[in-house]
Amino acid sequence: MILSYSGNSGSSTLARWVAGTVASLALVFSVPGGVAQAQDNTAQVALPDFTRIVAETEGSVVNIRTTETVPVRGGARGPGADPSELFRWFFGPDFNPPGFGQAPRTPGQPQPRERTVPRGIGSGFVISKDGYVLTNNHVVNNANDIFVTMTDGTEYTAKVIGTDARTDIALLKIDADGLKPLPIGDSDELKKGQWVLAIGSPFGLDSTVTAGIISAINRDTGDYLPFIQTDVAVNPGNSGGPLINLDGQVVGINSQIVSRSGGFMGISLAIPIDEALRVVEQLKAHGKVTRGRIGVQITEVADDVAKALGLDKAKGAMVSNVDPDGPAAKAGVHAGDVILNFNGHEIDHMADLPRLVGATQPDTRTTLKVWRKGKTVELKVKVGELTEEQSSGPAQNEGPATDSTVDRLGLRVQSVPDGDTQGVLVDLSEGAAAESGIEPGDIILRINDSDIHNPKQYAEIVAKLDESRPVVVLVSRDQQSQWVIVKPE
Repeated sequence: MILSYSGNSGSSTLARWVAGTVASLALVFSVPGGVAQAQDNTAQVALPDFTRIVAETEGSVVNIRTTETVPVRGGARGPGADPSELFRWFFGPDFNPPGFGQAPRTPGQPQPRERTVPRGIGSGFVISKDGYVLTNNHVVNNANDIFVTMTDGTEYTAKVIGTDARTDIALLKIDADGLKPLPIGDSDELKKGQWVLAIGSPFGLDSTVTAGIISAINRDTGDYLPFIQTDVAVNPGNSGGPLINLDGQVVGINSQIVSRSGGFMGISLAIPIDEALRVVEQLKAHGKVTRGRIGVQITEVADDVAKALGLDKAKGAMVSNVDPDGPAAKAGVHAGDVILNFNGHEIDHMADLPRLVGATQPDTRTTLKVWRKGKTVELKVKVGELTEEQSSGPAQNEGPATDSTVDRLGLRVQSVPDGDTQGVLVDLSEGAAAESGIEPGDIILRINDSDIHNPKQYAEIVAKLDESRPVVVLVSRDQQSQWVIVKPE
């Protein structure tokens, strides 16, 4: 580098700069171990060395391959081939084309020939010395045979102990002993930015290791699981493999990827190991998972609805429908209630409630705290057992209107038919009500803190509304209830 200066002032400045630089260099080289110390500091902020963790854990990670039996559909080729098979390929196994002289097939009769074909490849890991293996339900679902291969090449035929589709967990058992289980970590202690590893068989490439960090925790994507989100490279075949922390402990089960291409795009999801082990306990004991149920359908509490209801913030789970024969109805829960607490646990988000209820054993007596008409109401509920839900369509209600004009909310209402005294039926919706989404056929159940019983009482309440303030209206549609904000005109 060439520096150009002019005059005495420039020469003086240059001299001071050179002297300072020389002094600094002399200081660095005169301190014993100075350079080595700098190198050590650099090493401390370098990427962690994962080799020890991999060496200690990969022997407990297994490759899982599955097979299924499929019918053999031959074409009209070769001596003795049945030419009608070509038609049955397109028109179904019961099709009997005329002119071939073949006897018609009995409906439901299995194909005369079958063959076993590969179905899929996934991952898993050992959780006990006597051969229990944990993986995803979707890895083994509908498989005829399941084969578990260890890293040393030893292969076992696995038996399914139990599966749970809701949490995507499957527990397998192989006939082995003296295995090395993976140490279990605490997924509740995970933090964003923490290093984690994934070991599995992406695209069938067994014992593949990838690394990344925790991107988010408690990611809501399902009813019963708060997922761990990571940027660890996970691809098809990694499903069921462990997510491992820097202590060599499994903290999650790699389950899903968020992708537009089907391959890794920077977002992968894992089941927290704490949640998984609660399921495993029931699968070991009963072969299935039993969950609690209180019989409500819920929605999120919007910020404007929370303000209108007098809540300090948008929290809890808003009850949109109550099963009339369910535990919640017997406890006195109403549509429009906001559930704030279940059995001592705060409900910050709607998704918290089904997890807490589902984790509660049936017949357990618990306490619900709900927000109703500006105050907290405590209710006692006996938790039921979750079964397959059934739904029925809404009743079709028709009838003459009680008035030919709309009210200040933009509504024209009438009595609810069939002797139901709760609410009024919307016959016409215009203006502010229509803009808020209220439609003919909806039932108005409550306005602000007032329950609606009949058209006369409804009209009295509407007439007293303050036009300077929006009101919150509880609307029922298709057996679902929702709070709606409407500004009186």
